[in-house]
Amino acid sequence: MSAAVPKSSVRESDASGFGRPFLEHILRQIPEVEDPHTTLRQQARAQLAELGIPTPREEDWKYSDLSPLVAHTFRLAGPGQATLEKAVLEPWLWPESRHSYAVFVNGYFAPHLSDLSGLPSALRIAPLSQSAPGWLQTIVKLDVFSALNTAHLGDGIQIELLPQQEVLPPLHLLWITVASEGEAVLAQPRCLVALQAHSSLTLIEDHLSWGAGIPFGNAVTEIALAEGSRLHHVILQRQGSQAFHINQTAVRQGRHSHYRLQAIQWGSQFSRHNLELAQVEPQAYTHLQGLTLLKGSQHSDTHSRLVHQAPHGSSRQLHKCIVDEAARAVFSGRILVSQAAQLTDAAQTNRNLLLSPKARVDTQPQLEIFADNVKCAHGATVSQLEAEEIFYLQSRGIPQAQARQLLTYAFAAEILEGIPLAQLPSQVAQRLGSG
Repeated sequence: MSAAVPKSSVRESDASGFGRPFLEHILRQIPEVEDPHTTLRQQARAQLAELGIPTPREEDWKYSDLSPLVAHTFRLAGPGQATLEKAVLEPWLWPESRHSYAVFVNGYFAPHLSDLSGLPSALRIAPLSQSAPGWLQTIVKLDVFSALNTAHLGDGIQIELLPQQEVLPPLHLLWITVASEGEAVLAQPRCLVALQAHSSLTLIEDHLSWGAGIPFGNAVTEIALAEGSRLHHVILQRQGSQAFHINQTAVRQGRHSHYRLQAIQWGSQFSRHNLELAQVEPQAYTHLQGLTLLKGSQHSDTHSRLVHQAPHGSSRQLHKCIVDEAARAVFSGRILVSQAAQLTDAAQTNRNLLLSPKARVDTQPQLEIFADNVKCAHGATVSQLEAEEIFYLQSRGIPQAQARQLLTYAFAAEILEGIPLAQLPSQVAQRLGSG
C-alpha cells in the first residue's frame, strides 16, 4: 500500500537533509549482493549518506519542488514481482522495431516479452552484470538520484556495437514501470551504450507505466561514443498521469563522433530530465532537440549541460515547450566552452508556447565561454497563439478548436522531423488535440 510520510518527519528533516526518511526507507529495501558491482554500490550508499533530496533552495532545483515525491513511501521493485502479458504491449510497439525491441518490467529484462531477432550479431546486447564496473563510474554525474540508482545496481542492459558497423532497424528499449492500485513502486532502469569507432545506431528509449498505482521511474543511461561513431537517440516519456519520472542521460563523445538526441515527453505528473554531455575530443558534433507537452497540473523540468572540452567542436540545441491549463515547464540549458575548446561553434534556443493564462514556463539558457576564438549564441522566447492566425484559419472554414490544434502542432513539428517512427506525429497530434 502507498502511505504518506508524516508531515512532521519531512519538516524535521529539512535542517539535516530534506527527504532523509524517504531515502532511508528505500535504502533499507536494497539487498546485499556479492557481484562485480558490489564495491560500486557500496560507494553509492556512502555518497547518499552525504546527500539529501534537493529543495528549491538549490539553484538547480529552484523551480521544482520534490515534496509531492517524498510524500509517498515507495516499494523498491524487485525481479519477477510484476508480470505483463505480451498482448498488453501491442499499443506501445513501433512497426519499425517489430524484431528489434527489448522489454524491461520495473527495470528488469523480460526476455519472454522481447524480440531481438532482427538485429545483427555485431550489436552485442548483454546483462548489466557483465559490464566493467570502472566504466559506470566515469560518465554519469553524481547527484542523489544517480547515486540512488547505482546503490541498487543490478539488472539492466549493456549495448555495444562493434567497429565500422551500421545497424539499420532502430533498437527499441521499452521500460515499463508497473504499479497496481494502492501501490507506490520505484523502478530504477540502467542502460549502458558503447559505440565503437565508425559505427552507427538508432536507439529508441521509451518510458511507460502500467496500472492504477503511483510509479516512480529513476532511470540512468550512459553513452560512450568512439571516434567517428554516430548515435541517433530518441527518448520518449509517455507515462501515466500519476507517475513520477527522473531520467539521467550522460554522454561522452570522442573525435568526429555525432550524437543526435530527440527527447519527446508528455507523461507523468512530475518529470525531470538531467542531460550531461562532454565533447572530450576534437571535431565532435552534438544536436539536441526536445519537445515537452504539458497540461493539467503537470510539471516538467529539463536541465542540460554541454561541455566543449576540445577544439573544433560544434553543437546545436533547440528545446520547445507547449504548456496548457495550469501546467509548468522548466528549461535550464548550460553550454560551457573550456579554454582548450578553440573554434567551437555552439547555439542554444528555447522556444515556449503558452496556451492558457495559468500556464507557466521558467527558462534559463546559459553560456560560459573561456576560449577566445569561438562562435556561440543563445536565446529564449515565450509566446501565445496569434489571434490573427486563428482568425485566418477560421475564415477558411476551419473551426476554432481545430485551428488552434493545427497551429500548435505546426509549432511542435520541427522537433519531430527525422524521428524514424511513422506513427509518432499522429500520437503527438492526438495529445495536442485531447482535452
